[in-house]
Amino acid sequence: MTVYWIGGGSGAGKSTIARRLAGEYGLGHYATDDAMADHASRCGDCPYVAEFLAMDMDERWLNRSPQVMLDTFHWFRGEGFELIVQELSTEVIVEGFRLLPRLVKPHLDERTHAVWLLPTPHFRRQAFHSRGSLWEIAGRTSDPEKALSNLLERDAMFTERLREETKELGLNAIEVDGSMSENDLTAAVAAIFGL
Repeated sequence: MTVYWIGGGSGAGKSTIARRLAGEYGLGHYATDDAMADHASRCGDCPYVAEFLAMDMDERWLNRSPQVMLDTFHWFRGEGFELIVQELSTEVIVEGFRLLPRLVKPHLDERTHAVWLLPTPHFRRQAFHSRGSLWEIAGRTSDPEKALSNLLERDAMFTERLREETKELGLNAIEVDGSMSENDLTAAVAAIFGL
């Protein structure tokens, strides 16, 4: 079984790149975002999942600092990661922000089978805006402007954490700032994977 991993910050284009490569090279595609609700319901020893699910939208995105949001977000802590691994089969590209470098590395056949896409804050905001999802979460709080600011700051800190971790572990990362076209980014990931 050969698994290719595409992790990274939100808005970086992980899903788009994975779909394109899966189609072009006849690989399976596993989107970890699609499994989040199921994994949250089946996560056995996951205290941060339980805490998060018990909160209302303001408690999640307004009443805590971005740093606390980062430090306590269950997927950023790796809860439920083993459920992803259990569901992988055949030759597949797995993608999502839940793929933390320290958790993926022990599952790598080759270091070149993983890459993390690191969006700049400006690129992330533009990506969410173009998708029409900029206010998707924040708009369900009592103060959407503050919630959006909190979310964007939390995501920027998460991306910085990924940058530091990939560097420390000697894993591949690509800065996503809009200077590369979608075609070029897809080609860069394919080259890392050796496809």
